[in-house]
Amino acid sequence: MKLGLHVGYWGLGMGPSDQLQVVQEAERLGFDSVWAAEAYGSDAASVLAWLAAGTTKVKLGSAIFQMPGRSAAMTAMTAATIDELSGGRMVLGIGSSGPQVAEGWHGQRFGRQLERTRDYVAVVRKALSRERVEYRGETLELPLPDGPGKPLKLTIAPVQAQIPIYLAAIGPKNTALAGEIADGWIPTFFSPEHVSEFRALLEEGAARSARSLERFDIAPTVNSYISEDRARARDLMRPLLALYIGGMGSRQQNFYNKLVQRYGFEDAAREVQDLYLAGHKEQAGAAIPDQLIDSVSLC
Repeated sequence: MKLGLHVGYWGLGMGPSDQLQVVQEAERLGFDSVWAAEAYGSDAASVLAWLAAGTTKVKLGSAIFQMPGRSAAMTAMTAATIDELSGGRMVLGIGSSGPQVAEGWHGQRFGRQLERTRDYVAVVRKALSRERVEYRGETLELPLPDGPGKPLKLTIAPVQAQIPIYLAAIGPKNTALAGEIADGWIPTFFSPEHVSEFRALLEEGAARSARSLERFDIAPTVNSYISEDRARARDLMRPLLALYIGGMGSRQQNFYNKLVQRYGFEDAAREVQDLYLAGHKEQAGAAIPDQLIDSVSLC
């Protein structure tokens, strides 16, 4: 097992200078990787490029680049650029985000996500291999067939022969897709008690590509609070879990809520969502069972 550090995005208590100091200390302590996120504030690419300049050996991962915010070709360009700036340390984590951010922030329709993800990853791989990109998929076509566009290829070469692509996935079908087309999987609210279920999904996907999971990497993001008082640590975790389970997405499309329900917390997930969407955020946090907190976080 290797340890990584997820620095999130700006606005969660750390500014740029604090973030850099933490990352440099993680590198000094021997952490294998650091990861940056994005939502609708600081973007992960700029942060990773900046961290590349302040480090020398730690891997730099996006967790994640949002698919609605970048074309597949732009994601390949960005990954190749960061790989060059860092001397070959880029790990490319991508994900579909969610309907509220995709449609409310990026102006991109959220739908057919399995097909979109498959097409997106295929174009990214083709571009990073420095082939001329010609692709005909279910949701993506390059170049467009009815205009002056022509097949182009990336004009810079990444340091790594193959930048690893990790897929963030929560739902069963998307998790299986990660096993089929990605080099790694980034789960959120990962529960070790359910590892056999996740393993089966990844193996299902890998079988579709006739490949082994021997070199496949799993990089879960695990939220943690450190305190001598475990109850206090759990209470510090409650607002974050309440946000995701109760308010991250609409009532109909909250993937984190559905995940928690699959873990067996159906009633609690519905109660947390009802309270959160009604504006009772503190009560929503209080309604999260200790067992759930212990299952998906370190407190």
